[in-house]
Amino acid sequence: MKVIVTGGAGFIGSCLVWKLNAEGITDIIVVDEKGREKAGNLKGKKISSFMEKNAFLASLGKLDLPGRGNIVVHMGAATSTTELDASYLIENNYLYTKTLAMWALKKKTPFLYASSASTYGDGELGYSDADRVTPKLKPLNMYGYSKHAFDLWLLNNRLTDKVTGFKFFNVFGPNEYHKGAMKSVIAKTFDTIAAGETMQLFKSYKKEYADGEQQRDFIYVKDAVEIVYFFLEHLDKKGIFNVGTGKARSWNDVAHALFSSLQQRPRIEYIPMPEELKARYQYFTQANLTKLRKAGCHHRCLSLEEAVRDYAGYLKDRAYL
Repeated sequence: MKVIVTGGAGFIGSCLVWKLNAEGITDIIVVDEKGREKAGNLKGKKISSFMEKNAFLASLGKLDLPGRGNIVVHMGAATSTTELDASYLIENNYLYTKTLAMWALKKKTPFLYASSASTYGDGELGYSDADRVTPKLKPLNMYGYSKHAFDLWLLNNRLTDKVTGFKFFNVFGPNEYHKGAMKSVIAKTFDTIAAGETMQLFKSYKKEYADGEQQRDFIYVKDAVEIVYFFLEHLDKKGIFNVGTGKARSWNDVAHALFSSLQQRPRIEYIPMPEELKARYQYFTQANLTKLRKAGCHHRCLSLEEAVRDYAGYLKDRAYL
């Protein structure tokens, strides 16, 4: 089996390469942009080749990749949820994905890609990944719209039975060190908390939620790639699927889990939310896993406490998967 993993030096992509290696798969083409900040993500991993994104796109017409025994997993994208440059997001998250999908479909090569739970917007319509719901969704930011655009393209062209998409919820874990402002709050605050300082969380601006009680579906990256791998083993399973735990947890829960992993008493400070974020903030997310379970994926995710404890072991030494 030859697997092309775009974004393979990034967070989820490199963890997927780790999982593939663990399963004995090493014929992997990683497509990404070269950068010192991501170097650790691929260290020690076995791949057949590395291609930069532009060179890969330029070679698509020449790349001989017959469908049988070959897979394209498209994880490459602009990942900043606060990015405001619509043209940049559409180019990297919609057009790039569309180009690869059309190429893979022409080659009759299985195509799997990363969507996002940001497509659900404020959650007014719930978090069902059913195709009948998707056209009604209203993302809260341009990042969400750029991901939603490709989901809609598939639906409008009746292609959801030919590809597999993953609506990732709040993924955290090793190999996210390069993500800067987009790192999980666990990665951002580990060193300061270990040094005895407080953890800062955003205040709530909705009366339904106390400070720190805003809730998200936090999923450990090891669990996320296990779910992706299920679909690599079951290529007949097509459609767009939620990738989450199915259980929302609060930011306070995250803080308590992190302090507990360091055997410390919680010290939490609630700070004002940036004005530009208030209107685009998701107060609650929780993956509906009905469609995932119906597809046959019954992976049991680690609890938040188990996952944070495991991740703390990596953060202590800035270790990688």
